[in-house]
Amino acid sequence: MNPPAHRHPDPLERPEPRRSMVVCGVLGAAVMAAVDEIVFHQILGWHHFYDRSTGRVGLLSDGLLHTGELLALVAGFFLYADLRRRGALVPAHAWAGLFLGLGAFQLFDGIVDHKLLRLHQVRYGVDIAPYDWAWNLAGVVLLLTGLLLARRAARPGRAARTT
Repeated sequence: MNPPAHRHPDPLERPEPRRSMVVCGVLGAAVMAAVDEIVFHQILGWHHFYDRSTGRVGLLSDGLLHTGELLALVAGFFLYADLRRRGALVPAHAWAGLFLGLGAFQLFDGIVDHKLLRLHQVRYGVDIAPYDWAWNLAGVVLLLTGLLLARRAARPGRAARTT
């Protein structure tokens, strides 16, 4: 029995700029969730995902956030690998999507989770304003970087360049 032949990308398959951006946006959001979970929840111990209950509930909420982040990473990497395998990945759009995902997660967490829903704050027992500014400005910088990259990627001729 012969092993299955390696499938080469079909030269007629088209690059998928939108899908490249969306898939890498999912990866960006998952990576930022991982950074938040690892650095602020575990290493620094500044907060849990849900701090309006007991420490045990806070720890459970961190586990659920970590589960969601890992599922998004696995799904995102499978979708990314599929784009690469088919020769449909458009790197310029992928980079834009990654930064859009990073910034979107950061801002969503800073505005919705911290301020609107009050699930947790960046840190407790200190003047929160500098932390809020730093948190949200970092998200804005990441999001603006993604928007700039998306604008550059949308220029005519850019979508045809794949890896």
